[in-house]
Order: sequence, then C-alpha cells, then structure tokens
Amino acid sequence: MTLSSLSLRCSACGETYETEWAWCCDCGAPLDFLADPHPSRDAPDPRGFDDRRGLWSFADFLPVGPHVTLGEGMTPLVDAPEWDASFKLEYVFPTGSFKDRGATTTLSVAAELGVENVVEDSSGNAGAAIATYAARAGLDADIYVPASVKASKLRAIERAGATPVRVEGTREDVTDACVEAVERGDGWYASHSWNPAFFAGTATFAYEVAYQRGWSAPDAVVTPLGHGTLFLGAYRGFRALRDAGWIDEMPKLLGAQAAGYAPVAEELHGPTDGRNDAADGIRIRDPTRLGQILAAVDATDGDAIALSEAAAESELEDLHRCGFYTEPTCAVAPAALREYRDRGILSPEDDVVVPLTGSGLKG
Repeated sequence: MTLSSLSLRCSACGETYETEWAWCCDCGAPLDFLADPHPSRDAPDPRGFDDRRGLWSFADFLPVGPHVTLGEGMTPLVDAPEWDASFKLEYVFPTGSFKDRGATTTLSVAAELGVENVVEDSSGNAGAAIATYAARAGLDADIYVPASVKASKLRAIERAGATPVRVEGTREDVTDACVEAVERGDGWYASHSWNPAFFAGTATFAYEVAYQRGWSAPDAVVTPLGHGTLFLGAYRGFRALRDAGWIDEMPKLLGAQAAGYAPVAEELHGPTDGRNDAADGIRIRDPTRLGQILAAVDATDGDAIALSEAAAESELEDLHRCGFYTEPTCAVAPAALREYRDRGILSPEDDVVVPLTGSGLKG
C-alpha cells in the first residue's frame, strides 16, 4: 500500500489532493478517494472463499491495509420470517454497532499517515467506535458529543481512554465545535460523515451481503438514514461489486429517517409531520453528503421516508420479542420495510435485506 492510493478528489469541483490529506475541499465540499480499488479477478467461488479476516477479506476493494483491527466483520445474515426479510446483525461488532466498519479503515488510514491524535463528533456510536479503535492504535482521541449523550455511550468513550467533549445545543452545534477544533489543529478529523475512509469501511457491508448470498444482491436494502454513513457505503459497495463483475445488478436502496429529522425524505416528498426523538442515532437535519445520498437514491430507483416515534417504538418491541436485542435507532429500518410494502414500493415477493445497526446494550 502506498500513500498515492490515499489521494483525494473533491466531490463537487474535482480539485485533487495528492500530497496532503485534507478533511474537506477548499470549496467546502466533502472529498472522496481519487481512485477506488477494484479486483482484477473474477468473483471467487464463495464455497472456497477465505473469510477468516472478517471485512478485511475484501482487501482488493479497500484503499488501505488492516493496520488497526479487532477482527471485525462477517456479521451474521439471518432469516427474519416475521418480516419476510433477512436481517444482517450489525450490532454484534466489537463496539456494538456497524460504525466499527468505518472505524477500522479510518484508523488504519490514520496509522498509515502517522497521525498522533484524532477527533470526531458523534451522537454516540461513531464516537465509541473511533475511541476504541484509536485505543487499539495507541492514538489519542477527542470525541465531541451532545451534552445529552446516553450514559452507556459516554462510558464506552471514556473507558477507551478518549476524552469526551460535551457540547450544549443541537447535533449541528456538536459538529461545529468539532470542526473548529480541527481547524485549530487539535487533531486529524476521523469523521464518519466527512472522511472518505469511513465510507470505504461501510462499503464492506455490501461485499459481505453479496458473498453470504453466493455473489448475488438482494432486490432491496432498507437502512436507517442520518448522515448516510451506511446508506452511501452500501451504495458504493454494491456499485463496486457490479463494476468488478461480481454481481449483475444493484439493489434498490431505501432509507428510513426519523420524523422531524428527515431532509432526504423532504427533498423527495415535501414536508413531513411529527418528531421522532427515540431514533437518536439519525437525528441529522443537514447531512454532509446530501447530494450524494440523493444521487444514490436516484441511481438505484430508491427512496427515503420518515418514521414516527410511535412506529419505531412499536417495531423495537417486536424486534426484542423476536430475539433481536437492538437499540431504538435500528427499529426505523424494519418499520420502514412495512411502510414501503404498504405503499407498494416493495412487493411481497421482493427479496429484502435489513441491517440492524446497534446493540440494545447501548440503548
């Protein structure tokens, strides 16, 4: 792996950054990798594929080597007959959420670049993941969190040796305070919404789903949607698999947002009613990569809808009753699956995968 593989390009104006690692373009838009790695070989026989390295088994698709890893990945894909779908159990990761996918690749890039201190802003799960993987790497970490952050997530950050910085105000105020710290030179921005390495990690969700299904994609994937960390990762992963010739078609990508915090759904369908504060992990009103999320929706004939707090809480009870011990934010995706079927966007025959993104032990 060479540092040239980590060169960046602006997602808006096309400016390139080949000799420095920037957290955003001078024009203010987020950056992506200049080149996405693709394997030059045909899809391997899934019966003989060696998956013992977890998500790093898909190294041919990743821009960096596994410098910082806890054996993450290859989460179970199980039948969920009550929902007539398959659930991917992302809550069994080392820190209890899918954010470990992005944390392992992001901290591996930080290690490759010789970073000594990282900073992140988070409502909880991403902060816990970055703090834990920074500890694994032997790096200092400052995690900016809302003053109202759940105690269980705050403990995870503190016990990893990171420094939590509690910020009063909105989730956007937390990001603003973190960005100010980055611009002061307080650390390298290991952001789950800005840093392209994070999305390279969440793309492994798609690689695993396709592999676990014998190199085939489902008809649709329904994910929680805040900053689009998993939604965009899934899109990029399935696109990479298609471009490599490992799958034939991409799935329809369907987002589940929290009512009152649903900018994607409102862009597509107009104003929404109500407010869902239970789904705290996706209460994002101004996602960093909104344009890219909308483009992914359009490219996959996808959609995004807003879910009420009552719908999410009812769905959470059903999940727990059926043995899926998840946190409240997870529940918006299976709740959205029901709504998409009621609206005729998904048919009863459609083959659907739903990730369950965070553990109930953190709720």
